[in-house]
Parts: sequence; structure tokens; C-alpha cells
Amino acid sequence: MREISSWRTLLSAALFALLVSACGGGGGGSGGASTTANSSGSNSGPSGPTVTNTSPAPQVLAANAVRVTVDSGVSNVPNMPFVSITLCVPGTSECQTIDHVLVDTGSWGVRVFASQLPASMKLPQQKDAAGNLVAECMQFFDGYTWGSVRLADLQIAGEKAASLPIQVIDPGYAALPADCASLGASRNTPATLQANGILGIGVFKHDCGAACVQQALAGTYYGCQGVACASIPLAEEFQVANPVPYFATDNNGSILSLPTVSGGAASVSGQLVFGIGTQSNNALGSAQVIGVSPSNGTFTTVQNGTTYSHSIMDSGSTGLFFQTTAMTACPSPNSAYYCPASTQQLSALIQGVNGTTSAVNFTVGNAASIAQTYNGDAALPLLAGPAFVTSTIFDWGLPFFYGRNVYAAVEQQATPGGTGPYVAY
Repeated sequence: MREISSWRTLLSAALFALLVSACGGGGGGSGGASTTANSSGSNSGPSGPTVTNTSPAPQVLAANAVRVTVDSGVSNVPNMPFVSITLCVPGTSECQTIDHVLVDTGSWGVRVFASQLPASMKLPQQKDAAGNLVAECMQFFDGYTWGSVRLADLQIAGEKAASLPIQVIDPGYAALPADCASLGASRNTPATLQANGILGIGVFKHDCGAACVQQALAGTYYGCQGVACASIPLAEEFQVANPVPYFATDNNGSILSLPTVSGGAASVSGQLVFGIGTQSNNALGSAQVIGVSPSNGTFTTVQNGTTYSHSIMDSGSTGLFFQTTAMTACPSPNSAYYCPASTQQLSALIQGVNGTTSAVNFTVGNAASIAQTYNGDAALPLLAGPAFVTSTIFDWGLPFFYGRNVYAAVEQQATPGGTGPYVAY
């Protein structure tokens, strides 16, 4: 039986959202989202087609698709979508399959724990152009992961990314730099990360992009000699990478498809489909294309008269996260979530940098009541809260994904909806 108090760690470990630090994510370019005002309830500003939470059409599990499960996972944390991935020593058949890897559309890059790999499995370490052994401190909203950057052949479904730079999380690797340790909570074990790894398949190719090429950023990439590690700039080709653009085919994006959930469910099963418009099972169809900033992957949400200019679409977040005075947070120590007196039927307007607008209806429940009514359930679509976001961020977490096909188009890759980056649904 899961008590509401056990949810204290839910957000602190599971809110794996788009990096909003100086590191950023994408390639070159700049731009910002529109900030046209609009309110919830009846929309008085620009209107767009209303999107409701209807179930996606069922799809046959094809070679470019892998099963996704929302279940009790590593630590009984709800709203975490998991897949299994296989990592191999490059060019060999020495492989290890790792289950309960978090599917995260709000970050980019593969991260696994050294403890999930056999001691005998020696993945070669990444070196930069100067011959430095590369390590990384990966920043999330409330903490970090630390470890070396290694090369591995990644296999998932029928897709393969050869010699992909990944982060192998290992708190015992070298000496943890002080500027990394200062970033918040350590997420260097499966128990604290609440997963055995992260499959970051958002809209960018590399996890830091041009920002790390131009200068050494504290708390990001390091060159290590023995136990001593110092911040270094790093060319994109050496950075931890989103595997999707490195597949031979189906490499322009992905679709996360999950069924509708009413109230709660013990577990649900869906699909992660690779490619957009490359196979019969990944057509864009009538999905609305929401352009995102090519520099940080954000768009705009307007809700109840408030403009959230740094909005993200993030399957790695366990709820919808935004700051509002219209609902009260749950009492401490569960203030990560809202506890409105009654279930709230809300609406918002999503605005892409491409000018597309889309009205979205969503529902927020009382997290304390949800925990009592659906204790033990892993899929909880009514969770929302203020945790770890600023006044400009609206984090459309996993509850948004239930009952939808949500697309993430990778930067610089051509798709039927135009060249990425964009999200669509």
C-alpha cells in the first residue's frame, strides 16, 4: 500500500525535464515563443482546434516499435513510462539488456548505471580531440547524474545506433567535481533516479549542443586524467547523443502512444514508434505540429490568463507542472502536487513558434484523494503540481500523453510536417 507520504520523492527523482540551464540543448539558432494572452475556461484570445484525450488507433508492434509500459517500476513511482534497451560493446555480440529505462521526450541522450552492466563488459571511453577521457555531469531540475561517457552499440526494437556516446552513471568514477556536486541532489543510483536509466529522445541530437562547443561550461563536460577532472568544451560529435537520428532508418523522430486512462490503472501498455512518415505505422496524419524554439525546445502555453513562455512536452515528468494561484498545493511534505477542493476541469492554449495554436482540455485532481482511491496504481492521469518549475514553465508531463500519439521531431531532420524541431499530437 502506497501512502501519499511516499510521494515525497516522486517529483524529486522523476521530473526529468528539458534542461533550462545554460547548457541548453539544440543546434544553432534562436527564437522565442509567442506570448499572446488567453485564459482558461472560455478562451477569449486566438482559438485553435480543441484536442481531447481520446485513445490513439491501435498499432501493430512493428520492427520500428517497442513496447512501453507504465508500471510500478523501480520504486513504485507512478506515471513513469519504461522500455528495455540493449547495449553492446561496439562491433561485438557482447551485450546487456537493461529493463525499466525511462522514456524521456524532455531530454536527449542515453544514460544507464554502471551497476546495470556486467563488470566484464568494457565499453570504450569517449575521448575528445585532445585525447581527454570524457565525463559528464548531467543537470536536471533538482539534481544531477555523474559518470563517464562511453561508446556503445544501442539496439531497441529493430533499430540500431552504432558507437553511440552514452553516459554511464557511476558515483565512484574519478573525483566528483565540486561544481557538479553543488547542483542539487545526487541521482546516481537507480533508487534515487527511480529508473535503471534514461532514454532521452527529445527534439535535439545532443544533450548540450553548440553551447558546449563554444566554451567549457561548469557542471557539464569534463576531461579526466586519473581521478582529477576539469571542465572542457566538447564538440557535438563527442557529446552524449539522442539515438534516434543515428539510426540507419526511421531517424527523424519518434511517437509515444499510450492508451486513455480514467482515474487510475495498475499499469498500462503502449508503444514507442521510431520515425515520422517513414513507415505505415508512423504517419503524421492530422496531428497538429507545434514548432519549438531551435535553441531550447520550448513553446508557449497560456492558461487562466498566465503566459508560460518556456513550455515543454515531457514524458519524463510524472505530472503536469505549472505555477498557479488558482489551486492549493498539498500540505507538506507532499507540496509537489496540487490538492484542489474538487476536481478541476481546465483548458489552455498551446502556441508554437510556427504560429500554430491548439486548445487543450485537461483535468487536475486532488493528489491526496488520488493516492487513497488509487493506491498501488501506476497510471494516474490527474496529477499536477508546482514542483521545481518557475513562473515561465509549463511542463506537459505524462498525464498529457495518455490517450494520444505524441510526436517529437528531431532538429535538422526532414519530416512530413517540416524540418524539426517540433512536437505534434
